[in-house]
Amino acid sequence: MNAPDTNLLLPYEAEVVAREQESTNIFSLRLRLTDDAVRAAFRYAPGQFNMLYLYGVGEVPISIVNDAQGGEELIQTVRSLGRVTRGLAQLKVGDRIGLRGPYGRGWPLAAAQGKDVLVITGGLGCAPVVAVIHHVLRHRSQYGHLTIIQGVRHSDDLIWREQYDRWRAEPETTVLLAADKAGPGWSWHVGLVTELFREMDFDPQRTMAMLCGPELMMRASAEHLSARGLPESALYLSMERNMQCAVARCGHCQFGSRFVCRDGPVFAYTDIKNLLGVPGF
Repeated sequence: MNAPDTNLLLPYEAEVVAREQESTNIFSLRLRLTDDAVRAAFRYAPGQFNMLYLYGVGEVPISIVNDAQGGEELIQTVRSLGRVTRGLAQLKVGDRIGLRGPYGRGWPLAAAQGKDVLVITGGLGCAPVVAVIHHVLRHRSQYGHLTIIQGVRHSDDLIWREQYDRWRAEPETTVLLAADKAGPGWSWHVGLVTELFREMDFDPQRTMAMLCGPELMMRASAEHLSARGLPESALYLSMERNMQCAVARCGHCQFGSRFVCRDGPVFAYTDIKNLLGVPGF
């Protein structure tokens, strides 16, 4: 839920309080809303996103990585690809940007309470589900076993390595990693992330799966999980499209009859199953 009396098209001011370079072209910004009232009222759900606005350049949708609520800092992990993200990459501590949001629908964490949680990510699209991991670990007694499966193209692409080590040490938590190509020192699986599924043990009747990454990977993962007995109603996917307005007005992120910015980015698999991989959607 947004702060009260908010025009969703106007950004709040946010200050960069910390910056961390995660990899060659991925960095994280720790942001603090400068208005005390807005900061105290700001609420969001894991899986939602903000629009980050660089003055005079433009804005981009970026997932919120942490799951903390009102009064705390926001962590936004960004991949430097285009004009706006390259500009954001130049920010320093103390710089100020615009931030509007949060937008979209998050992960069904309330429905997942009492169940095992399976998180599957591919490529560099892991940021939208990191908040799920943080949430489950912060509310450990409310969830069953947590399985984290992450695949990258090259082992050098894996970010947050220290976090994976910490997660692996948590009780009732399994971490499985894969790289299509491995560099020196890589001790995990070499191959497709879907090949890790043979190492995965789960009870399909008490598991909820949350997927993020390339669509072909998510579709293959969903089909595999379904074949192993996981109900399709227990599958959720985070979709990525060209979101520009974030309020379902510009049409750039239309996905069939839905809009990713408003009806997603998290969708029930049953709602979008027939659109996955279809050209034009």
